[in-house]
Amino acid sequence: MLGLMMDFPLTLSALLRHTERSHARQEIVSRRSDRSLHRYTVGECLKNAQRFGAALRTLGAKPGDRVATFCWNHNRHLEAYFGVPASGFVLHTLNIRLGDDELAYIASHAGDRFALVDKSLLPLFQKFADRVEFERVIVVSDDGSVPDGTLDYDALIADAKAEPFPDLSDENAAAAMCYTSGTTGRPKGVVYSHRALVLHTLTGGGPDLMSVSAADTVLPVVPMFHANAWGLPFMCALAGAKQILPGQFLDAASIVELLERERVTIAAGVPTIWLGILQYLDANPVGHDLSRIRFMIVGGSAVPESMIRAFQERHGLRIVQAWGMTEMSPLGSMTSLRPDRKSLDVDARYAYDATAGMAAPFVEIRARNENGLVPWDDATMGELEVRGPWISSAYYNAGEDAAEKFTYDGWFRTGDVVTIAPGGHITIQDRSKDLVKSGGEWISSVQLESALMGHPEVAEAAVVAVAHPKWAERPLAVIIPKKGCQPTTSSLLEHLSDKFPKWWLPDDCVLTDALPRTATGKLKKTDLRATYKDHYKPVPSTSA
Repeated sequence: MLGLMMDFPLTLSALLRHTERSHARQEIVSRRSDRSLHRYTVGECLKNAQRFGAALRTLGAKPGDRVATFCWNHNRHLEAYFGVPASGFVLHTLNIRLGDDELAYIASHAGDRFALVDKSLLPLFQKFADRVEFERVIVVSDDGSVPDGTLDYDALIADAKAEPFPDLSDENAAAAMCYTSGTTGRPKGVVYSHRALVLHTLTGGGPDLMSVSAADTVLPVVPMFHANAWGLPFMCALAGAKQILPGQFLDAASIVELLERERVTIAAGVPTIWLGILQYLDANPVGHDLSRIRFMIVGGSAVPESMIRAFQERHGLRIVQAWGMTEMSPLGSMTSLRPDRKSLDVDARYAYDATAGMAAPFVEIRARNENGLVPWDDATMGELEVRGPWISSAYYNAGEDAAEKFTYDGWFRTGDVVTIAPGGHITIQDRSKDLVKSGGEWISSVQLESALMGHPEVAEAAVVAVAHPKWAERPLAVIIPKKGCQPTTSSLLEHLSDKFPKWWLPDDCVLTDALPRTATGKLKKTDLRATYKDHYKPVPSTSA
C-alpha cells in the first residue's frame, strides 16, 4: 500500500518561491570593497537572482551547466547562490585560497563553463584561468569598469528580465558542487542535489541545531566557498532571517563592528576567526555591546575548551560547536542538540561543549576499529562512519582510489577517530592520519592541543607524531606563545600532567611564530611532520 500524497519535488526553486512570497521585505546588508555598506531587500536580491539565471540562458547556459564563483561573501555572490541552482544550473564555488594548479585542476575537472569573479580577485583568477575552458567570465565590479573580454555583472543583469524561478521537476538533479581540500591526493568533487540541500536546510535551521528564525540577524563569516557556507544562505532564506555579509574584511575589528552595528544574533566561522576576535575583545574589553548575540557557531576544526570558557566567562558569549564535512553538505552534529545540557554542572557543560555534540536528525552514526564496530562507551576509539539524506554516496568522476571512502554497505568513512558516549554524543579524538601511535597505543593530538591552549602563556598549539627510535612515534608540541611570553617545556608538561597519563605527554615542546594552515584554515600537520621529522632522531656520536 502506498501513501496518497502529492509527488512534490524538493527543489531550491520551490524553497526560494516561498522566500519571495513570505520574506521579500527582509533586509540583506553587504560590505562593499570600499568598506561602505550596501543594503537592499530579500525581494530585490531574488529579482536579481532571477535576472542572472535569465542572463545565463541568453549566454547559452543549459540545464546542468556548471557556473563557477570566485568571490567574497557579498550580495552579488548571494544572488548567484540563489539564481544559479534555482534556474536549473549548477553552482560551483571555487576556494579563493587554493593554489593556481589546484584551482585549474578543480575548475577543469568540474567542467565549469561560466565564471563569476570579484574584480579584486582578478589577479588571482588570471593565474589559472587560461588553463580552464571558461566560455564567459563575468566580473563583479563596484565601479562598473571590467577588463576587455569579460562581462560586467551589473550591466548583464540590467538587460535581463526577472521571471519566476521555474518549476524544476527533478529533486535529484545537481544543484551545487564543492571540492574537498585535497590534503591526501587530488581534490575530490562533491555534487549536492536539490533534495539534499532542501532537507539540510529544513533540518539544519531547526530549533535544536542552528536555530535560525525570522527574528534573527545572521553573520556568516564562514566563506561562501567553504561547504555551502554551512547551509546558512538557504536557512536564512527559508526562515526569513536578516543576513549580514562581511565582504573581504575579515579582521577582528571589522567583524566586531558588524556584530555591534547590525545587532547580530547568530554568527558563524572557523576557530581561527574566533581566536582573533577573542584576542581583540581581551585587548579592547570596554565599549562593546554584543548583548544581542544568542550564540556563535564554530566549526572546521576542534574548539579548545579554554576558548569556550574564555568567551563565556570574560565576554558573556556562548560558543556552539558544529562538526561536519564537505561530503555532508556539511552539517553532521552540534553541541546544541543535547537535551540535558542545562542540567549539567559548569565543568561538565564546558567539557560537553568542547565535543562535537550529537548527530543531527537523519544523520546516522557508528564507529569502527580493527576489531569491528565499537561500543558507545565514551572510551573505545574508532573511525566515524555516517549515512543520511544529505551525505555523499560517491565523488564526481573519481577513480577507484575514492571508493575506499565508502563501506561495503554504503556508509561514508569520515577519517575522524572518535569515541561515542552512551547518550550518542561524539568526541573527536583525531583525524586517523594524525593520531600518534606510541608503543602500539593511540594518543589523541586533539586532546593534547585543547589542553595546551588552556595554558596561560599559549596562544595556539599543534601536536604531531614524530618518528622515535624506541616507541615508533612520540608526540611533539609546537607552540605559538602569547605576546611577551616564553613558556618552557617543563611548565607546559606540568600543565598537562594532571590531565593525561604520563606516556601521553609530549617528549618535547618547541616554540614558533606561526603554524601552517590549509586553504580552509585547518592546521596543516603534513608540513609540521615534515619540518620536525628528525626531531627525535639520535644525534650521531662525534667521538673517535
